[in-house]
Amino acid sequence: MNISLKSKRALVGGSSKGLGNAVANQLAMSGAQVTLVARNEKLLIENVKELNEKTDLTHNYLVVDYNDFNQYQTKIEEYLSRNPIDILVNNTQGPSSGDVMNVSLEDYQKSFDLLFKNVVYTTMLALENMKKNKWGRIINMTSVSVKEPLSYLALSNTVRSAVTTWAKTLANEIGSHNVTVNNILTGFFNTERINELNSEKAKKLNIKIGEVFSAMENLVPLKRIGDPKEFAYLVTFLASEEASYINGTNIPIDGGLLKSL
Repeated sequence: MNISLKSKRALVGGSSKGLGNAVANQLAMSGAQVTLVARNEKLLIENVKELNEKTDLTHNYLVVDYNDFNQYQTKIEEYLSRNPIDILVNNTQGPSSGDVMNVSLEDYQKSFDLLFKNVVYTTMLALENMKKNKWGRIINMTSVSVKEPLSYLALSNTVRSAVTTWAKTLANEIGSHNVTVNNILTGFFNTERINELNSEKAKKLNIKIGEVFSAMENLVPLKRIGDPKEFAYLVTFLASEEASYINGTNIPIDGGLLKSL
């Protein structure tokens, strides 16, 4: 199967590095014109230049700070009013780590704005063009924690679950417009984010970070942490015409980590 996203326009959140960047690269290599979104303009410029050279297409970038919803709201509304898209990949940096007893109500509010409000607002803007064209793909990058909460991630566990239920509701309502909505439940992947979390966990447990990684790998039936490219292949498939009958799903990509059916 050869996946072609030629003539499709995609916007990928959190795409200066990590999983978001892997997704942006694979979408572009499959023919889509991609807008990369993040707060690090230097990395965005470098990534867009590389994509332009690889694909002979003109890709774009948008500098935003997901932690400042008012600023984000203004920037994304202005951008999408001039640059309608067909494929939206919702992804932001994760909130701070911590267990339930160590996070505040203010922390929950910040996480809600970061993980939920940004996703909802961006999606509702993008849907205008998708409905008009009777074609669209909305893909939310969430976490396996919506099925099995992860330790030290009370904020992420809570708010990402809200995103998945909201997305299922939206999928039921928007499907008649030939727009699909799906959630990807992300497992352990080799990214900067997982290195940061494991470093914090190692300090709390007073052990070496290598021990944390080893324990993490042993939890996965495949006995390894995923490569971001493997994640990007799944997103690219869901963004394609070949995935036109997949809608309203929560798809884990975790090497078998989840124990639930």
